[in-house]
This record gives sequence, structure tokens and C-alpha cells, in this order.
Amino acid sequence: MSTPAPLPPMSLLAELTHRCPLQCPYCSNPLALDGREAELATADWIGILDQAAEMGVLQVHFSGGEPMARPDLPELVRHAVARGLYTNLITSGVLLNAATFRPLAEAGLDHVQLSFQDVDAGPAEQVGGMKGAQEKKLEAARIVVADGMPLTLNFVIHRDNVERIPRMLELARALGARRVEIAHTQYYGWGLVNRAALMPSRAQLDEATQAVEDARARLGSSMTIDYVTPDYYADRPKPCMGGWGQRFVNISPAGRVLPCHAAETLTGVPFPDIRTATLAEIWQNAPLFRQFRGTDWMPEPCRGCEFREQDWGGCRCQALALLGDAGATDPVCTRSPHHDRITAILDSLPADPPPFIYRRFGNAPGGER
Repeated sequence: MSTPAPLPPMSLLAELTHRCPLQCPYCSNPLALDGREAELATADWIGILDQAAEMGVLQVHFSGGEPMARPDLPELVRHAVARGLYTNLITSGVLLNAATFRPLAEAGLDHVQLSFQDVDAGPAEQVGGMKGAQEKKLEAARIVVADGMPLTLNFVIHRDNVERIPRMLELARALGARRVEIAHTQYYGWGLVNRAALMPSRAQLDEATQAVEDARARLGSSMTIDYVTPDYYADRPKPCMGGWGQRFVNISPAGRVLPCHAAETLTGVPFPDIRTATLAEIWQNAPLFRQFRGTDWMPEPCRGCEFREQDWGGCRCQALALLGDAGATDPVCTRSPHHDRITAILDSLPADPPPFIYRRFGNAPGGER
């Protein structure tokens, strides 16, 4: 077993800003949000896109926060397209209207991924914290589809909206989405803070799975349905972004270069800065990227497991969050000596969930609605 020489990353997640009109309590952004004053400048992002293209990156996903809060987004899209990168906009849709969409379409944007908090305006806007957001999202979807641009809808699932999955899928079909993602909350960042309020029961998960399977059988190939379940109910861990430092690179609004969007929770290793080293140098040699790349770092039972080059030891940030050790076996795995930690969490889910702690600048865990 050895650490392989890294191929170029397939995808770049460009987190342009942490600013967002919504305040979702499951947001995957870090608890310490980067302010506007810390954000990379347009010229910085242009240079990053150049470096990514030269490395052989295929896709760039413009994300946030809300990437449309950046007025230079059309310029960045145009430059990425000129460099041969496939461009995807990951957006809440609340800033996307006919006037703001046109410059993006003219710049050559390839795809839009639009998030929904729910199918009904009331619960959707309670979660997102913005009145009128649902209608803005619906109008954004109509604008994208009318243009002919491929549209993916993303619904984040939690204990309060599981029962509405069939209606979410019907809404996606009615709006003309080519793909829909039914994605259970992943418990990092603000999602971890709000885990007790968001985690569904096993019965709810089974209900969700059945709803997705029924829709796939009914709709066939007319709409692709991706389904993401909570790690806590899995028997085996997921491979972290296709393997730590193997397929994916993330750049934060302030220029930190990361193997995944949750990696800022790690301690004891420096976070490389795109302003002080090239993307290729960081990808190949930065200690953060080499730390869990390949299999040499693995403890038992991972090291001797036949799945070690499939799940790559699972999620390092999850091991850190639940065990305090990023190098431990992901406790989601039933072979982990710490799997009882997962069982205990699921057994302790409250019948009456606590109030959400909303994603806000300066809001620390312990705050309230």
C-alpha cells in the first residue's frame, strides 16, 4: 500500500463568498464565516481559473454562501468558459431574475443547481429565514428552463419535511428540471450544530427511500433522481469527495485551499493559501492534502479492509467531529471500534426537537431562533 501520485483534480468548488440572504440551519459553511473584507478579489479568482485549466480541471462549481452576491460572477463565468471549463452555478435562486440571469447566460454558463428548502412556502421560508424566498426560487427555475439551460433542483431533507418528498419530486418534474437531488442533511458545520433538530428517524428514512424508489420507477429516464442518505444510518462510510485529495479541490472565500468543504475543522496542519502558492503546488505537496491521501495513513481495521480503496477510510471530518481524531476509522462504519458512538447518537434523538440555531455572521452555537 502506498500514497499514489495525484492526478489533477476533476472539479474545483469556488466558494466566492459566505454572504447569503438565507440563514439555513443546515448550511455546510464553517461556523466562523468569512466576511466581505476577507474575500478574494476578481483578479485572484481569474488567476485561480487559469491555474485550474492548466492543471486539467474539468469543472468549476461557483458556490457560496450565495455566489450571486458577487457582482463579478458573470465575468468569472465568462473567463472559465473561455478556458474550457464546464461551469455550474450553485445558487439559492433568491437573487436570480431575468435581469441577473441574462449576463450569466450570455457569458456561457452551462448549468444551474437551484436549492429549495421545502415544497411549501411556509416551512421553506421558516428554514431559510427569508420571506418571499419561495416565489423567487420558483421564478428562477422557470427562467432557467425557458432559456434551455439544464437545471438541477436540490431539496435538503430533514425530520420536518420528509413526508413531502413525493411533492418535491412532482414540483421538480413540473418545473422541467432534468435532475433532482433529494439530499438528507449532512452533519457538518451548521448541520452538526443542529443535528438533534434535523436528524430523521429510521422510519422517516425508510419512508424517504421508498418515495424516491417509487418516483424512479414511475418517471423512468425522464428525470434523473439522485438520493443522498444520512451517513449515520449507513453500514459503510462514503469516500470523502471520491478520496481525500484525489478528485476534488475547494477554495474558500478567503483563499484557503482545501480537500473538502469541511476540512477547516481539522487542527494541527496549516491551511494552504492560494495567494502564497500555486494551485498545482498545493495539490501535489501541501501537508493538508497529503495527510490522508491514499492508504498509508490508515489504522486498522481500515488498513486491512478489502474496501480501503473504495471508501478510502470514510470521512476524516466526521471522524474528527465525533471522535476528536481525524485519523480514526469513520465511526459510521460497522467495523469501526467506535461505531457505538453512532448508535448512541441515534438512540438519543429527542422526540421534541430543539429550536434551530440559524446560520448568521457572528452567531455562535448556543444562540437561539
